[in-house]
Amino acid sequence: MLTKEQNDRLSLVGRGTPCGELMRRYWHPIAASSQLQGYGTRPIRLLGEDLVLYRDRSGTLGLVGDRCPHRRAGMVFGVPEQTGLRCAYHGWLFDESGACLEQPYETTEDPTSTFRSRVSIQAYPVQELGGMIFAYLGPQPAPLIPRWDLFVMDGPKEIGWAVIPCNWLQISENSLDPVHVEWLHQYFCNFVMEHLNRPEEVRRPSHHRFIAFDEFEHGIVKRRLCDDEGEDVQEWAVGHPHVFPNILKSGSVRHPVFQIRVPMDDTHTTYFWYSCHPARADLPEFDEIPFYEVPVAGLDEHGQLKWDLLDNNSGQDMVMWYTQGAITDRDQEHLGLSDKGVILFRKQLEENIRRVERGEDPMNTFRDPATNQRINLAVEESKLGNAFTIEPGKRRGGNASKYSPIFRAAEQALAKS
Repeated sequence: MLTKEQNDRLSLVGRGTPCGELMRRYWHPIAASSQLQGYGTRPIRLLGEDLVLYRDRSGTLGLVGDRCPHRRAGMVFGVPEQTGLRCAYHGWLFDESGACLEQPYETTEDPTSTFRSRVSIQAYPVQELGGMIFAYLGPQPAPLIPRWDLFVMDGPKEIGWAVIPCNWLQISENSLDPVHVEWLHQYFCNFVMEHLNRPEEVRRPSHHRFIAFDEFEHGIVKRRLCDDEGEDVQEWAVGHPHVFPNILKSGSVRHPVFQIRVPMDDTHTTYFWYSCHPARADLPEFDEIPFYEVPVAGLDEHGQLKWDLLDNNSGQDMVMWYTQGAITDRDQEHLGLSDKGVILFRKQLEENIRRVERGEDPMNTFRDPATNQRINLAVEESKLGNAFTIEPGKRRGGNASKYSPIFRAAEQALAKS
């Protein structure tokens, strides 16, 4: 268990907190590019800060404070111009660097006014990669956005999104906990299938015999042996990585998935599923990477369980995360042998917080383009006998497959064949 002070150190993300300063050393995805195709604005909450993402009429992206420095009006209602975002209240115009370009009345009354040169709005750099928009809230010079393999590989992709009402850390710790698959995604899932009267989908759970975790240059690889498997199985020989600080690569070689946990604030997390699919001739052509929203599983307005949202890995995970509380009381937990991965991740997190406190770059900071062309991350050829591979007719996948546009298109193609 951790003391409250240790727990706060690892979980809180506001400016000036140990973990918050660590997280500000990374580029974080804040939206899919398809969520802001043309010019417009979108509210963003990231690391405890309320911001406005915009695309101006030239196509340039900007990320600025949510209030105009003039009279504090909301910039989410700003008007995108050819260059920059204009406050709707009095027309002050700001560019992506935060500089004030125009103050219409001020210069009308006093053409020699230099007032605008003394006013700026908070602004942060944003970039696009792989159909995602990334933001960096840390000190300059900013590192490079890591070109993790899924972001730069070819083939059909899609992006799922949800807001989970709890702290980012209890979600990320789930990635270092293989044993929960046996109970939550198999034993409990079978109970859900029984409740939904879908007995044909009840399966025999796999039993974990051994779990192991290896640190590598980008994070931690988790491995497992189930039932009577030998050490040549992919889940043990290869495993799959948790990429520090908040990305899990899962799925399989044919269908890899990034699960990215972005702290909005101390008690809310933006969750992205970034999926790459095998090319299929029967899939429709998409003009852009499809985006879809995933509902948060739990209770309905009458306090009853939404059983139909619990028939997939994502829904099952969600309820386990947020029922721990907005921030898990780690001073009340009792860790066991199945938690060795969680313990290792907390150690890795503390080590990188200390690096930042010493003025050093943390893990996965890239500054040399030559080492950032495509960063490959190994994953299994198959996972648990393909029980969790997203295929038509298999609804128990781990990346919210039941809400996926590509998955639905594949199902429709299968039904027509």
